[in-house]
Amino acid sequence: MTLIHVQSLQNSEVLRADLSSARHVGLDCEAAGFHRYSDRLCLLQLTTERNTYVIDPLGFDPSDLIRNVLENPEVSVIMHSADFDLRLLRRDLGIHVTALFDTQIAAQLLGEEALGLASLLESRFELKLSKKYQRADWAERPLSDAMLNYAANDTRHLARLTDVLKVDLAAAGRIEWVEEECLALESAARAVTEPELREDPVVRIKGARHLPLRQLAELREALEWRDEIARNRDRALFRVIGDTPLIEALAVRPNSTSDLTNVKGFPTRLAAEEGRDLLNRIKAVAHLDESELQPYPKPERRGPGRPSPEVIALADKLKTARNQKAEELGLPRGTLLANTVVLEIARVAPRTLEELLNVQGMRRWKANILGEKLITMIQRTR
Repeated sequence: MTLIHVQSLQNSEVLRADLSSARHVGLDCEAAGFHRYSDRLCLLQLTTERNTYVIDPLGFDPSDLIRNVLENPEVSVIMHSADFDLRLLRRDLGIHVTALFDTQIAAQLLGEEALGLASLLESRFELKLSKKYQRADWAERPLSDAMLNYAANDTRHLARLTDVLKVDLAAAGRIEWVEEECLALESAARAVTEPELREDPVVRIKGARHLPLRQLAELREALEWRDEIARNRDRALFRVIGDTPLIEALAVRPNSTSDLTNVKGFPTRLAAEEGRDLLNRIKAVAHLDESELQPYPKPERRGPGRPSPEVIALADKLKTARNQKAEELGLPRGTLLANTVVLEIARVAPRTLEELLNVQGMRRWKANILGEKLITMIQRTR
């Protein structure tokens, strides 16, 4: 199978023609999250019946090139662990994948213990994939031939793996389970989400809640300083400076950039280029009035709150039924029904299958297996 690197619309004609007759495609995405400040889409790997393409979305906008095939309900889009990639495609390219088949979900619902793509390919086909570029910076350009081949391996074998998994799913009567879970993933990726409020950076630092207010303000300023540098340079926070040297720099009460460079792990160049700004921010905190000091943020209350003893007792009974059925099916308990869903069922106490299906996280295939048993147990507690 030929590997074609598509870096512009001008060299995309082979891909365009190939997609026009594709019946299924393997798809994967690479983002820049580990090394970069942003987690933007950096690479698209797409395999058809004929070729594997590595598409560069940093070089051009491929959305119109691939949208029709990825949004065509007649073309199966095969992915592995699709959740994040689906959201990435929607956010960065405005593409909503349909006809998804997620090989990780398929393996999970077959009771496979090792769910990674490399593990499945090795167990099914004795193929061993390299892990050399697991932590690669996919925003770097140019990409080496070795990196392109590594990326291509994430989609080269998906169609073959799907064929094998579907045989096992059919034998176990579980194809509809996978279809429902994939539809749920598609729907979740399409859902409009409210923009998240910016988190106070001090909540990520262990022990920060116990600091006096002025020291907490200094820490917040130092973290904001690092965040601005990371954003401007598009570098991950830890690649600017780690938490430990930054916190230790505050502890020595620095008065000069030399004081910063004397702290173990504080980059000399960072101190020279940006250290003066950090020192000025710290000094500004010293002049703040007590009323201007911001306390450690209170945790947000989410969900219905702590369940009552009666709800907890009912949930424990429901878990017993869930555990027994999971063992019969050869599935992990959480795969059949997560504890959070069991607890919500106990809290809502549905009286019918339709009410049960309205519980967040519930699926029809799960209700078909466990629904009557759970509802009977709930009715007996009334």
